Parts: sequence; C-alpha cells; structure tokens
Amino acid sequence: MSKNITPYKNSALGKKEQVAKMFDTISGNYDNLNRVISFGIDIKWRKKVLQIVAESNPKSILDIATGTGDLAILMAQTNAEKIIGLDISAGMLEVGVKKIADKNLSNTIEMILGDSENMPFADNSFDAITVAFGVRNFETLEKGLADILRVLKPDGVFVILETSVPDKTPYKQGYNFYSKKILPIIGKLFSKDDVAYGYLSESAAAFPYGEALNNILKKVGFIDVIAMPQTFGVATIYSASKK
Repeated sequence: MSKNITPYKNSALGKKEQVAKMFDTISGNYDNLNRVISFGIDIKWRKKVLQIVAESNPKSILDIATGTGDLAILMAQTNAEKIIGLDISAGMLEVGVKKIADKNLSNTIEMILGDSENMPFADNSFDAITVAFGVRNFETLEKGLADILRVLKPDGVFVILETSVPDKTPYKQGYNFYSKKILPIIGKLFSKDDVAYGYLSESAAAFPYGEALNNILKKVGFIDVIAMPQTFGVATIYSASKK
C-alpha cells in the first residue's frame, strides 16, 4: 500500500483495533448495505470464488476476514468437511453465527475471533483459503499474506476477492465519481458510523491491485499467481498456490 489508510484519522488505536471497532459498529447493516453499494454484483463475484475453490475438492477451508460469513456459507457447497471463518470483529461474527445457525450449518462452519496476521492454526492446516474484501484491511499486508502461506497446505488454493480500480475510460472516471462522491453518502445514510464507508472507499483506491498485488504474492512465496479482473475492473479475483 502506498500509504497506511485507517478508518479514524485522529485515533490513538492501531489499524487493527480501528478496523475491528468500525466493523463492530456497522455489523448490523453491513449485509444489506453491501448489496445496495455493489448493486448485488458482489454475489456473482463470490460465486466465481466458489467455483475456483470447488475445483480443488477441499476437505478443509479457511475464510479470512469472514465478516458475517457470506463466503464461508457459500463454501459449504463444496461439501468440505470443515469450514472456519476468522475475523477480528466480534460484532460481525455475531451476525454470522446467527446466519449459519439459520441455515443449519453450525456443524460444518465454525466462526473464530482472531487476527489474520497471527492466526491460531498449525502450519499446513487448510486445503483452501479465501479472503473477500479483507486483505486491504490488514495492518501489514505482507505479514498477513505470509501467515496465510504458512497455514495453507502444499498444492492448496488461495483465492482473494478484492476491489480494484478500472483502467479504461469511461469506467475509470465513473468508478472514481461513484467511490469518492456517492459511496460515502450512502454509507452515512445507512450506517451509524459516518466514516466507515469513506474509509472503505479510500482504502480501496490506495490498495495495490492487478500486477502489483500479483508481485507481492510472489514475493511472499506464492506460486501460480493469476489475477482475473471482474466487471470492467471494479473488482479482481486472485488465485495462487503453495509449493
């Protein structure tokens, strides 16, 4: 990241603590607001992540920055024996646990409060690891990615879904207007935290994407790194593996 973007500019808290506080605050409205902000297209992107993961027939899956568990719940379609959702926000996990129970998936999906940069799992624990819209919230990106590499099994699959910035006209101009002007207004209207969606917009714009993130993944030690832009480049799916 070119600069360290945090939710609360004048806070004495570190980025991790600020991110946890922010997501705790917006957890109740997060799912509905996400559908509005993305026009529901994020559902399509998550299904593509599911397709990539399902091809490897994983028995164990870790969904990092799981939030309210949308992707972890979707991963149940892989018929994996065990799925763990990890997140730093207790408020988001609380919403996710209820969703999982409503879908009778509590025996398959376990939600854990934890730090994605210092995970409580042994080396080589998971066949597949996913992160949807979470890596840009890491306090130290390379440290978080290195810990993901540590807990991923050899030949396992790692898939990231993250926002990116369109490169082509007029999509680039339209994206910039929407993310800088419209997104923060929607966030303020629907969220109790009037800085949250300003942060999400600002952090998305500053985060490395495409070849830049590919190079970081390779530097950390991932192999077979591929970036797949989605919907004119407003999001990108990355897949990688481990030797």
